[in-house]
Amino acid sequence: MAAIMPAPLDILEIFLQPGEFYFGEEKTRIRTLLGSCVAIVLWHPRLRIGGMCHFMLPRRAHERRDESLDGRYAEDAMQMFMRELRRTATSPAEYRVKLVGGGRMFEHTQKSRGHFDICERNMNAARELIVRHGFSLHAHDLGGHGHRNVVFDLWNGDMWLRQVPLRRSHLADGAKG
Repeated sequence: MAAIMPAPLDILEIFLQPGEFYFGEEKTRIRTLLGSCVAIVLWHPRLRIGGMCHFMLPRRAHERRDESLDGRYAEDAMQMFMRELRRTATSPAEYRVKLVGGGRMFEHTQKSRGHFDICERNMNAARELIVRHGFSLHAHDLGGHGHRNVVFDLWNGDMWLRQVPLRRSHLADGAKG
């Protein structure tokens, strides 16, 4: 049985907003709040480094070579991760990867014929990107309805999730406005 690693006394707390990215070292706790967005979480168990991205869309509508990377897009966020792996001289096979998010935020959100909703597109993009770049999926909590509170500790790789279900609106309960 592995020993429980206590939290460092001097924790760096990071809160990711939609479109943000963070990669750091062991005395870091990363938090975010996800709805239809997806977080890709990487952790290197030996070096105790890793990070999280909070992307909103799978890819840019129009790619331009002169634009800098933008964490709002899954493809760009993955390029940011790959840049960090080159900087730390690590490889994708060394990381534990977790995917979280893709919750439907409205009861009426469903797939229509020939069209995937943004939740489904985000989840598919995350899965495809980790495979394409040589990562292995360690755990996931994707889909469903409502949003998720996410906390990830880099000193031990632990992640906590709390999924908050949708609340029925006043009008959805049959009240007349």
